[in-house]
Amino acid sequence: MNIAGMIDHTLLRPDATKEDIAKLTEEAKKYKFASVCINPTWVTYSAEQLKGTDVKVCTVIGFPFGATTPSVKAFETKEAIANGAHEVDTVINIGALKEKNDALVLDDIKAVVDAASGKALVKVIIETSLLTDEEKVRACQLAVQAGADFVKTSTGYSTGGAVAEDVALMRKTVGENIGVKASGGVRSLEDLNKMIEAGASRIGASSGVKIMEGGQSSSSY
Repeated sequence: MNIAGMIDHTLLRPDATKEDIAKLTEEAKKYKFASVCINPTWVTYSAEQLKGTDVKVCTVIGFPFGATTPSVKAFETKEAIANGAHEVDTVINIGALKEKNDALVLDDIKAVVDAASGKALVKVIIETSLLTDEEKVRACQLAVQAGADFVKTSTGYSTGGAVAEDVALMRKTVGENIGVKASGGVRSLEDLNKMIEAGASRIGASSGVKIMEGGQSSSSY
């Protein structure tokens, strides 16, 4: 199993500097991670640093609350792709999901999927720590209906991160045709293996280097 190739090497802290991002991209090249996952302001720089490598540039849309409008998320997506992003992780409208406004949630996801069509993978962050099991299932079903490539557990900035039970539920709901990304609190190889066993096909972690070296990080993401 190519563990490194399953990890989105992540740095989404608001106080990240160019020096921090440069270190992230160098680590990603060294370990051959799937991608670097960074805030939109760093997409152009990261794309330049990773040019000629197999490491993708992943960024976040509507992050971390998902509370912007579909048109804003679509604009963010188009700009990110123009700047060099290969993958986008978009946060759903969580409040709309909880009040059962599924039409808005579907439109919200589809706006990003349509903006990225043929140009970038779309991962849909459902923020499992804020949802009931019924809401998790419904969110995953809407992501599939909208044509997303992945569903993802968490932003890493809410009340909790990935747990194996949620990953298993998400995998059961979406089937085998789209990806499941576990993110938030995956700090060790043991954590990573639990997520993979539960059905995750991608891992979002700021602890990628520690994981590859067999250590454990105290990072929350």
